Amino acid sequence: MQREEKQLEASLDALLNQVADLKNSLGSFIYKLENEYDRLTWPSVLDSFALLSGQLNTLNKVLKHEKTPLFRNQVIIPLVLSPDRDEDLMRQTEGRVPVFSHEVVPDHLRTKPDPEVEEQEKQLTTDAARIGADAAQKQIQSLNKMCSNLLEKISKEERESESGGLRSNKQTCNPADTNALVAAVAFGKGLSNWRPSGSSGPGQPGQPGAGTILAGTSGLQQVQMAGAPNQPQTMLSGVQMAQAGQPGKMPSGIKTNIKSASMHPYQR
Repeated sequence: MQREEKQLEASLDALLNQVADLKNSLGSFIYKLENEYDRLTWPSVLDSFALLSGQLNTLNKVLKHEKTPLFRNQVIIPLVLSPDRDEDLMRQTEGRVPVFSHEVVPDHLRTKPDPEVEEQEKQLTTDAARIGADAAQKQIQSLNKMCSNLLEKISKEERESESGGLRSNKQTCNPADTNALVAAVAFGKGLSNWRPSGSSGPGQPGQPGAGTILAGTSGLQQVQMAGAPNQPQTMLSGVQMAQAGQPGKMPSGIKTNIKSASMHPYQR
C-alpha cells in the first residue's frame, strides 16, 4: 500500500511539473498575442506552437508511462465546503479560486465535459458515422485539391512580389558614364584641343588675334629717324604668326625684316 502511494505521489509530482511548464508557455504566448501583436511575426508564432505541441506530447508520454497509475481510478471527494475565503486555496490556485463552495465544486471537480459540449460531440460522431467510405474519400480528395490550389496561389503571389521587388531595385543608369559626362561639361575632361584652320587662333572668344592687330601695319615698310639721316631705319613690317604645318594656327603672308644688333637706331 505504501509503495502504491509513493508511486502515485511521484507520478503526481511529474505530472504537476509538466503542467506547470505547459501553463508557463501558454501564459507567455497569450502575453505576446495581447501586448506584442503589432511586432509579432509568423515564425515566432510557429515557434510558440511547436513548444506547446512538444510539451503536450511529453505530458501524454508521462500519462501513458507504465509506471504511472491510472488516475481515472482515483476519486476526489470534497470533505469541507465553505463560502468563506480560504488563503491556502488561494495560494495553491494562484489566486484563481478564493473559496471552495457549492458553486465552484461542480466546475472544478468535473471529470466530463459540459452537457452542451457532450451533445455537440455526439452530433458530430453521428454525422461522421452516416458518411460512407466512398463519400468520405471524395471529401478528402476535394479538401486536398482545395489546399493544393491555395498553396499554389500563395506561392505565385510570393514569386510575383519577389520579382516586382527585383524590378524596382534594378539600376537604370551607369554611374561611370554619368561621372564622365559631368567631368566633361564642368571641367572639359577628355575633350580634344584640336581646332579647325579657320579659327582665330589662341585666345578667348570675342578677342582679336595677333594677326588681326598686325594687319594694319602692313603698309609701313620703313621709317627714317630725324636724328640719324644716314641710317635708314627699318621697322617690323610683319610677323610670321604661324609656321606651315602647325595645326590650329593661321599662316600669315607678312615677312619679317630685322637687321643685326649693330644697326639698332638707338645705339649711341
